Amino acid sequence: MELTFSIAEISDKTGLSYDTIRYYEKIGLMPTIRRSKTGQREYDQEDLSRIIFVTKLKKTNMPLKEIERYMTLAANHEYESCHRILKEHQRKIEEQINEMQEALSVMNFKLTHYEDLIEHHSKSMG
Repeated sequence: MELTFSIAEISDKTGLSYDTIRYYEKIGLMPTIRRSKTGQREYDQEDLSRIIFVTKLKKTNMPLKEIERYMTLAANHEYESCHRILKEHQRKIEEQINEMQEALSVMNFKLTHYEDLIEHHSKSMG
């Protein structure tokens, strides 16, 4: 028998709220989720992997509309289009990383400067 997860387990594993998980399903980021005899959602390992991937894309600032487009293309086995979308997003992430590195360098410089000022100030006070 295939391992299945409840919405509570998916929420625990991904950190997403029930509402967010249901919303992702509603807007088509997830295929139709199976239901148990009692009507409860039953997610499989593939569903969990998909939600985790969506969450990672979202954390890298990919808009939900773009994630939705990607998921539709993936479901339709349009691999070249999927590759193109991810390649473009990879470029954007690398750009963001570079910008953050530059900002971090400036911040490190400023922190060193303030540490020097604090040290100099405390020596002159003592």
